[in-house]
Parts: sequence; structure tokens; C-alpha cells
Amino acid sequence: MEILVTGGAGYIGSHTCLELLKAGYKVIVIDNLINSHKVSLERVEQLAGKSLTFYEQDLINKDDLKKIFTQHDIKAVIHFAGLKAVGESVNFPLSYYKNNLMSSLVLFEVMAQHNVKKLVFSSSATVYGNPKAVPITESALRSTTNPYGTTKLMIEQILEDLAISDNEWEISLLRYFNPIGAHASGLIGEDPNGIPNNLMPYITQVAAGRLEELNIYGKDYETYDGTGIRDYIHVVDLAKGHLKALEYSHKGIESFNLGTGIGSSVLDLVTTFESANGIFIKRKFVNRRSGDIASCYADVSKAKQILKWETKKSLFDMCQDAWRWQNQNPNGYLDINPKV
Repeated sequence: MEILVTGGAGYIGSHTCLELLKAGYKVIVIDNLINSHKVSLERVEQLAGKSLTFYEQDLINKDDLKKIFTQHDIKAVIHFAGLKAVGESVNFPLSYYKNNLMSSLVLFEVMAQHNVKKLVFSSSATVYGNPKAVPITESALRSTTNPYGTTKLMIEQILEDLAISDNEWEISLLRYFNPIGAHASGLIGEDPNGIPNNLMPYITQVAAGRLEELNIYGKDYETYDGTGIRDYIHVVDLAKGHLKALEYSHKGIESFNLGTGIGSSVLDLVTTFESANGIFIKRKFVNRRSGDIASCYADVSKAKQILKWETKKSLFDMCQDAWRWQNQNPNGYLDINPKV
């Protein structure tokens, strides 16, 4: 079965492509490589012992996308492609709305034209905004605190309307919490451009000496240690959740939280990283960031019950695997020959 993966060269996309190949699927990747690297896909092929088909292009190019659907017998789509940095979205909202919404609309139109109506959409816990209660269930009120989250929510609404208009669609909205970690081989992992927006690559780059110290944003939240609480999930567990959603046969649209259901503070993550790897992380507290919230973690009972999916890896595992990736690839995918 041929599966189209948009944004498949990215962090979560590459790990998902590996799991798809291992499960016997034929994988077609579209990625414009704006915030990803083709090397990741070469390493995916190396790990899987199988090849995939790669197209370097932008989803907004409708005619090119149509050709791919004509040339391949695509049965389903996993849609990752999009700009993804919360802080950047606040500074450049128009870029986020144009890129994330337009590319998605073009993709959904071409899927409909080729009668490909099974879709797994990469959504986000940001659609819950500042939650009124935790753990968060899929039925919680949705709102957003930044343009990135708003694009995810708007695409969810588009897909809800699409499912109402045509009951042949099978759509799964996967709301991720905080993916971290890397493949246990150390060959694929998170490789952000410039200074990282996410916590774990910031920690690993401090550990590697690329950054001097870690900024911890806020120490006065109403949490047990004053730092923000999040639901950190291993990227491999997350990738496997996409396969479960792909295998789930249903009509209409369903949303699923993908997390561990465990809230860990920023300091928990830092100290676990230190314990897992024997490395001290120099840090300092700075002011809160606009749009950050105190606590956000998932109720994952729906995914466990319906998708038969649950996480296997611990926070300790996530920290070990993240450091292995960084240590073997000090400069990310620019290191063509990683240390082993």
C-alpha cells in the first residue's frame, strides 16, 4: 500500500516514515526542505533496509501534486508539512497562515479529486490554548494563544466541515503534546535551524557546548516547582501512533491526544537529562514568554481504547536517546558521517 507523507523529512515525519517502511508500507515523501534535511530520509532508508520515493517540492504547487497522485496508487495521506515554530508564528503570522492553510487546502482538493479520502493529520495540543483543567480530554474547549496553534485549529475546522460534506472521508486528527527524543540508533533526530525553539534540543546543544546555558522561562508558575509542566512523549512512540491511526477503519472524523498522560516540569526534564547522561546543564531563570501556559498534559484514554496505542518509553529513555543523537551528530544532519 502506498502512503503519501507530506513533510516526511522533518523530525516527526522521518521517524514515522521509518515505522511505515518497517511495517511494509510503500512510502512517498513530499518535502520542500525549508526546515528539514534530505539526509534524514537517506538514514531512514539505511535503518529500514528499504527505499522510499522522495519529491522535493512545495504542496502549494497544485499541478505538481496532481502528477504525483496520477503516478502513484496512493491509498492514504499523513500530513505533517507546515511551519511549526510558536515564537516565529507570533512574529510572522501572515507567513504561517499563508503557508499552513494554503498548502493544506491544495492537498485536500487534490486528494478529493483522486478519491483518496483517508487522512491522518498532524495537529497539536496548542489547539487547547490555556486549558481550564488537566489532564486534557479531546472534548475540551478549543482555543489558541498563538498563530501557529490557530492554523492547526483552522485546519481541524476545515477537515470537520469536509467530513460533514462527504461521509466517505476517514480523518484522524492527532493532537501531539511535546515530542522529544530520537531513534535509538542515533541516526535520526531533531535538528532545528538556528537557536532551538523547543526545550530538548536547547538542552542537548548546551550539553554539547554549542550554546552556553539554558534559559528557563519563568519560575513562578502555579506548579509544584514553579516551572511549566508539559507532557513529553518519545518521538518513536508518537510515530507508532500514526500507524495505529492509519490502521483504524472508520467513517468521518476522530480526534486523538497523543501523549504519555504524565505531566513533567521543565526542571524535571533538565534533572532527568543530567541523571540519564551524567552531564550538568548550566541554566538560568528568565522572564516568562508570551503565550506560554502553566500546565498542559493529556488524557490519553481514548487513544488507548480505540487505537490500541500507548507509550512505551520513559522520560529517562527520551533524555538518553536525545543526547545520543546530539552526541553522534554535533552539527545535526550537516555531519554526513555521524560518530558511532
